[in-house]
Amino acid sequence: MTVKRNTIQRQMVYAAVAKLANHPTAEDVYDEITQQYPDISKGTIYRNLNALYDAGLINCVFMPNGANRYDHVLSKHHHVFCSKCGAFHDLKELPYEQELDKKAEKMTGYKLRSHAIVFVGLCPECQGKGSE
Repeated sequence: MTVKRNTIQRQMVYAAVAKLANHPTAEDVYDEITQQYPDISKGTIYRNLNALYDAGLINCVFMPNGANRYDHVLSKHHHVFCSKCGAFHDLKELPYEQELDKKAEKMTGYKLRSHAIVFVGLCPECQGKGSE
């Protein structure tokens, strides 16, 4: 897929998502870009993240109770999230099961693009701090 217009702002947003490579939020992308381009608006960031996602050039991990995360890795994979420190990582070792999409489509009538599984817990570092 391609984006209707490949603007300089869109290129900057894509480059920031790829550079950060840590599943940034829109706010993270904004903070990254404003270091060099302080006049860019948050609205521009959000519009371009949505356009890149709609064009299939980045992935979005929809977080029900927090800010969505953006991923430049296009292969389908799962994630793990630390509920204490906010660390967010790929879990590529666990195979993505396309069959879940098909089953959910049959059950709901939805036409699914994909599914996202985010495992939530405490990362090894936070466990070492005796956190709960």
